[in-house]
Amino acid sequence: MTGRRHWCMRLVAAAALGIAAFSASAVGAGAAPGPDNAREYWFDNWQIPQLWQQGARGQGITIAEIDTGVNASIPEIAPNVLVGKDFGQAGDGRTDREINEFGHGTAMASIMVAHAGVLGITGIAPDAKILPLAVPLTGTSDAGGDDHLAEAIRYAADHGSKIISMSLGGTRKPATDAVPCPDTEQDAVYYALTKGAILLAASGNTGLTGNAVEEPGVCLGVISVGAVDQNNVAANFSARHPYLTIAAPGVNVPSLGRVRGSAYAGDGTSQATAIASAAVAIVWSKFPSQTGRQIATRILNTLDRHSATRSPAYGYGIINPERAITTTVSPSAPNPVYAFAAPFVARYTAFSQSSAALPPPPAGTSGSAGSVSVGHSPRLSAPRVVEGLASALAGLIGLLVLALVAVVGRRRPLRAPAAVPEGSTPGGLQPSTDDAGLVWHEIIDPQRESDSFL
Repeated sequence: MTGRRHWCMRLVAAAALGIAAFSASAVGAGAAPGPDNAREYWFDNWQIPQLWQQGARGQGITIAEIDTGVNASIPEIAPNVLVGKDFGQAGDGRTDREINEFGHGTAMASIMVAHAGVLGITGIAPDAKILPLAVPLTGTSDAGGDDHLAEAIRYAADHGSKIISMSLGGTRKPATDAVPCPDTEQDAVYYALTKGAILLAASGNTGLTGNAVEEPGVCLGVISVGAVDQNNVAANFSARHPYLTIAAPGVNVPSLGRVRGSAYAGDGTSQATAIASAAVAIVWSKFPSQTGRQIATRILNTLDRHSATRSPAYGYGIINPERAITTTVSPSAPNPVYAFAAPFVARYTAFSQSSAALPPPPAGTSGSAGSVSVGHSPRLSAPRVVEGLASALAGLIGLLVLALVAVVGRRRPLRAPAAVPEGSTPGGLQPSTDDAGLVWHEIIDPQRESDSFL
C-alpha cells in the first residue's frame, strides 16, 4: 500500500461549548465523563468505574497504536506514552504527524488512556501504556510512498505489545487487487499472532457509499471493528462487511487534540477501534496470565447481541468488557477469528522455522562471478513443513471464502440505515470542512491553556 491508506474518522463535528472542564470526580460519582453534549456513554453502559475498582485499569498492558503518532507532551496522556518509532521520518512516535490540528493519533490515544483533564475526557484504560508507531498516512506531513504498516506490526509484536490497535484502512479493489489482504501485511499479522498479540482494525466508514473492503481489517487474524451508537444501533456510516468481527461505540465520541488544551467530538470506526482496544486492555489486565487467544475467546463469547454467525453490521456482536470480566468462559468456547487463522499461522511458522534452520554455505563453495551457492534447500518432506502444509490445506477453503465474500461485499453492498443529514451538529452550528474533506468543529474549553504546539 503506497500513499492510499487513511485513518477511519468519518466526522469530527460538535457545537462549541461554553462550559468549564468537567470535574474528574464525576467519573467516580456515576456520571459518564466528557462534555455535556458528548458524554462517554460507554462508561455507564459498561460500569467502567466499578471495573476499575475491581482492578481492571489496563495495568501491565501495552497497546501499540499504529497511527499518525502521538503528541506525548499532552499532560493527560504523557505518563502513558512510551518511546515508540516513526516509520516515515526520524522520530520516536511521540510527535503527531497529522497536518490538521485534530491530531488523529493523539485523539485515539486519549480515548484509550487519558486521565481526566480538558472537559473531563477520560480513557477507558488509564493504567495501560501506549507504544506510538507513526506511519505515513493520508493527511500527515510525510504522506506518500510506502506506509510501512507491515513493518510497524512486526515492530509492535517485537516490543512487548499485547494489543495492536489500527484505526486506519486502505481500500482494496477486486479489479486491481489479487487478494483482500496484501501478502506482506498478512504475514506480519501471522507473526504478531505467534508473538501472542491481539490485533484490531477499523472496518471503514463507507456504509453509505458502497462498503469498500478495507485492510488491515480484512486480514485473517485481525478483529475488524464496526461502530454503534449509544443505543447499540449500528451507525449508518459504519461499513457493512461479511468479515466484520465486532462492533463498539463510535458515535459522538469526545477526544483530545494534538494541540494542548483542545478537544473534539465525532464519529468513526477509528473511535470504535480505539474504544474496543482499550476495552480489551482492561479485560486482559484482569486476567494477566491468560494468552491473547484466551482473551480474544473471552471477548468474543461475552458480546452483546452475541451470534454464532456474523452480521454484516454487528459482526458476532457488540463488545462488552463488563460481561467479559464477570462471566465464566469455557476454555473450549468458540473463537472463529483464531480458528480461521490457525492453519495459516501454522504454515507460516513452519516455513519460517525451516528457513531459519538453513545451514550456512559450506566453506569454499561459492561460485564464479555472477553466481552463488547457498547450500541445500530445505526438503518439502521435512516434518514441520509437512505438518504446516497439512494444516494450511485444512483452512484453505476458509481463506477462499474470505476472499470471495470480500469481493461480493464490495460489489453488492447491503442497504444501510437512513443517512443523518450531513452538516447537522449538536447545537445547530455549521461545521467547517478541511482539505481532506473531513467535517469538523472544535469543542471549546474556556480554560484552554494554549493554542500553540508543544
